[in-house]
Amino acid sequence: MCNKDLMIHQHLSPNLILVLAYLLKTKSVGTTAMMLGMSQPSVSRHLARLREVVQDPLLVRTGNRMARTGRGEELVDRLSDWVTATASLLDASTFDPTHLHRRFRIATTDFGAWAVCQPALPAMRQHAPSMGLDILPLGHAPHRKLAAGEIDLALTGFDPSPEQIHHDLLFEDSFICVTRKGHPLTEADDGAVDVDAFVAYPHLGLSVSDAELDRVAMELGAAARHRKVAMTIPYFTLAPQMLLAGDLVMVVPSRAARSWCDRPDLATRPAPAVLGTLKYWILWHERSRHDPAVTWLRTQLIRSASAPPGPGSGE
Repeated sequence: MCNKDLMIHQHLSPNLILVLAYLLKTKSVGTTAMMLGMSQPSVSRHLARLREVVQDPLLVRTGNRMARTGRGEELVDRLSDWVTATASLLDASTFDPTHLHRRFRIATTDFGAWAVCQPALPAMRQHAPSMGLDILPLGHAPHRKLAAGEIDLALTGFDPSPEQIHHDLLFEDSFICVTRKGHPLTEADDGAVDVDAFVAYPHLGLSVSDAELDRVAMELGAAARHRKVAMTIPYFTLAPQMLLAGDLVMVVPSRAARSWCDRPDLATRPAPAVLGTLKYWILWHERSRHDPAVTWLRTQLIRSASAPPGPGSGE
C-alpha cells in the first residue's frame, strides 16, 4: 500500500469504503442508495466526503451518465475484491478447513480422547492439515470454561444441563466388568453380574474430573456402602495393568473393554443392570455456536463417534 492509500485509509470508515466501492461499481448515486438501503441525499453526502478525502472527483458527469475518473478506475477492482473478501469473513458457507490455521482446545478424559478424538483425527488431519488440537483435563464445571472461552468443546459422560450449555449425544454405551483372567467373578457365569456378587470383590475405581466423581457409586445407591474400592485412578488406560494385581474388578464402557479383548490376561462380563448405560456427550457454548470452524470440528467428532465401533477398536 502506497503512502497515499495509507493516508486515505486512515480517514475512511468501513462504511464509507463500502459506499465508495458501490459508487465506483454502479457509477450511480441512485443505484448505490437502493443496493445499500440508504437515501440518495445520504449517498451524495458520502460522495462529497469521499472526494474530499481522496482529493479526486472519482465520478464525473458525462451527459446523462457518470463516469469514473482515472483514480476511480484504479480503485474499482481493488475495492470490489475488498467487499468480496470482507463478506466471506461473515459467510459460514465459504468456510474451507484446508485454510484453517487454528488450535482448538477440547476438555475430556483419556477415554474421551481415545474414543472420540482419536478415531476422528485422520480425517481431520487430511482435511485441515494446519489445524492444531490440545486435549485438556475435564474439570468439574466445563460449562464455565466454555463460557469463558478457555475451551472450545467438552466431551463427558455426565448428563449436561440444557440451561447451561448446548449439547449433542455422541453415543450410548453399555458397561462391562473387567478382571484378570481366571477371576471368580468372570469365571462363574457369562451373564450380567448381580449386585451382591459385584460388591463382594475389591474394586478398581475411576475418578472423573477434579471433582473425583465415582459414577459406579452414584448408580449403586444404598449398595455402594458395601463396595470396597482398593484403588482409584483417573485414567482408563492404566486399568489393564492394575487389574493384574489381584482380584480387582473395574467397570468400563464396552468400547474400552473391546479395545482390551485381545489381551489373554483379561476377562469381561456384563456389569449389573442397575448401573444403566453411558451416554457420552459433546458440549459447546452459545459463544461458539455460529463459529464455522468450531461447527466443523464438532461435526467431525460427532460423525466419527456415531459410527459403529469395530472389534477391538474405539471407532
